[in-house]
Amino acid sequence: MDVTISQTTDNELIRRYHEGDYASFETLLSRHQSKVYGYIFSVVKDKDVADDIFQETFYKAIVTINSDSYKDENKFIHWIMRIAHNLIVDHFRKGSKMPIVPNRPDGDVLENIKLPDDNAERAIVRQQTSKNIRKLVRMLPPEQRRVVIMRHYGRYDFKDIAARTGVSINTALGRMRYAIINLRRLAQENNMRIEL
Repeated sequence: MDVTISQTTDNELIRRYHEGDYASFETLLSRHQSKVYGYIFSVVKDKDVADDIFQETFYKAIVTINSDSYKDENKFIHWIMRIAHNLIVDHFRKGSKMPIVPNRPDGDVLENIKLPDDNAERAIVRQQTSKNIRKLVRMLPPEQRRVVIMRHYGRYDFKDIAARTGVSINTALGRMRYAIINLRRLAQENNMRIEL
């Protein structure tokens, strides 16, 4: 590793990444992955679950950084460990209470969501939002569209997406990041309101 990179602070790497230097995030990931993954695995004691939570942890970090919500407090490792911890807690809370959604690429996860006390207005809004998102997803470049469909509709984790598309996990995460940016832009250009 380059000496200057190894001496660069986490927050400097985050700033560079936010400005478009995507290699900075890879440096940040490699700097902390063993500690974060080790913690997750020590709690869940299952490699597949640990892999999923680890990928989701860094995915949430990317989304937060890209949305300008990350607070620069020189405590990146504490923040990322808190995300991992919360995902572990969520995993154990869900247990067997979560409904199983079939893992079908042609299925629509949004259609399987059942909210308590749904009224007609909320159902219509949710249906329209789902329709808008599907329309916007079709407008994405093919490699971004494929990642979004596999992740959100097929429920694949980033490890599976990477393997099935023949790219690295970082590339799959990067494509998701660009997809989110593009979906927000497309929604704004088409006057559609969506939450990402």
